[in-house]
Amino acid sequence: MRKKVTVVGAGNVGANCALRIADKELADVVLVDVVAGVPQGKGLDLLQSGPVQGYDVTVTGANNYEPTAESDIVVITAGFPRKPGMSRDDLLIANYEIVKTATEQAAKYSPNSIIIVVTNPLDAMCWTAYTVSKFSKNRVVGMAGILDTARFRTFIAQELSVSVENITALVLGGHGDTMVPLVRLSSVSGIPLTELLDQSTLDRLVQRTRDGGAEIVRYLKTGSAYYAPSAAAVEMVESILKDKKKVLPCAAYLEGEYCINGLFVGVPVKLGAGGIEKIYEVKLSVEEKAMLNKSAAAVQELIEILKPKLS
Repeated sequence: MRKKVTVVGAGNVGANCALRIADKELADVVLVDVVAGVPQGKGLDLLQSGPVQGYDVTVTGANNYEPTAESDIVVITAGFPRKPGMSRDDLLIANYEIVKTATEQAAKYSPNSIIIVVTNPLDAMCWTAYTVSKFSKNRVVGMAGILDTARFRTFIAQELSVSVENITALVLGGHGDTMVPLVRLSSVSGIPLTELLDQSTLDRLVQRTRDGGAEIVRYLKTGSAYYAPSAAAVEMVESILKDKKKVLPCAAYLEGEYCINGLFVGVPVKLGAGGIEKIYEVKLSVEEKAMLNKSAAAVQELIEILKPKLS
């Protein structure tokens, strides 16, 4: 039997997720959106791309969740995008109701699915999906670290004029201004980054990584990034559906790891058929621990705002 993936939200991120899933022939796709006609039209357009691109999967669109029944994975991308000058935190209340509704429907029609959250503010929306769905913690995971790491790797490659494929990097923490790019554990073909770039350059690249989303928002003016976020989400989908067990930085629910409890925070995890199959604890320096704690505290502030709504 073919695998089935539901993508909630037929905007730029969702539509590109559907396209990449189809292009890789990972699963049949159901694209869901509240706007009448949009998911149906985009789904049909994607379906008609198959004969040209050479993929043979079913892509359909819907305004309700009945066609999504028994999905293996539900990717939640629906929500309001960031606008210039808007922080991810400003999106909190606006996107809470959207993610809550999507999660309720996903849990109802696909009770055995794994939920991948893409909607911002990411870590708080993961907590919302986890709390509402009542799924086990391994079956709710957030896309953040892969995107942040991809941005960090891109900037390093540009700075050194080397292939991005040779760069290994790791970004921990919340998906926002307090994320923690680990320079100490980043390298180019095994050569530590600290041996290739001076501290001021490293600091500049770290800051640009933290501002990666905002930089794109400033350029676009009326939207936010979607090519790289969708690519990152689909890497997670592929690792789960193919049971590849890739070790990827994702937002995971922590229960004591890194001395953090009850929060979704970006950490390295093993992604396989069971969802999050292992959380890896990296030994951090005192400074790195402090940065991660600061990032977790920022996530906690958002959760405190949401708790009364879910009590």
